[in-house]
Amino acid sequence: MPESRPRPPLSAEPDADESETNPVTRRGRPVGDHNAKRAELLAAAIAVIAEDGYAGASMRKVAKHAGCTTGAVTYYFANKEEMVSAVAQNLFDKVEALMEINRDQLDIKSLIQQWHQWISFEDLDSWLAWLQLLSHARHEPAFSNVIKQRYAHFRQISASLIEEGQRQGKIRDDIPADVLSDQISAFSDGWLMMLPIDPERFSAERGQALLDALIVLISPPKASRRTSKAMTTAQ
Repeated sequence: MPESRPRPPLSAEPDADESETNPVTRRGRPVGDHNAKRAELLAAAIAVIAEDGYAGASMRKVAKHAGCTTGAVTYYFANKEEMVSAVAQNLFDKVEALMEINRDQLDIKSLIQQWHQWISFEDLDSWLAWLQLLSHARHEPAFSNVIKQRYAHFRQISASLIEEGQRQGKIRDDIPADVLSDQISAFSDGWLMMLPIDPERFSAERGQALLDALIVLISPPKASRRTSKAMTTAQ
């Protein structure tokens, strides 16, 4: 019988080039909660991308940040491309979860405030990582497609919430819901882009003033309400 070759231990590290760019053979299922470990690695990937940028982020650094081997990372993500795509999916999941929480009450003002509280103070790493992904998406088809698809779904959810708000008289209805949705997205994207560069511009007081102004812009025009009330009285 031919002599069998010894298998490397699970703690052995794959070559850097192999783990970063090429699919690898996944190893045996790690012990523990699969979903919890994957979430832990995604959080580590977000932190590394936020700290070192997209180009500087590697699976080895993610493993170090998470306190595990590179082999453990490659069990969940075959290569950097797959890992970054999963990060993009995860960020959209967080945003859509926030929108679903506010769907029943349909409190657009509260939703926008929670969103900006989140990106400004509570989870800055996520949005620093998001900026890195956006800046590289043009040259990375794998996760640029993820971003396009998920952003389209996000706009659909946003527009549906705005349409319901328009039916209830909470949001102006003289502008199409999809246009308002894009306007709010542009406002949020601009805030997100400039916050890490010019944080003083978005102090708590200034940020609240900007949010209040946005709410005024999407609320039913006061002139229209006065005109409608006058017409009702005249009748």
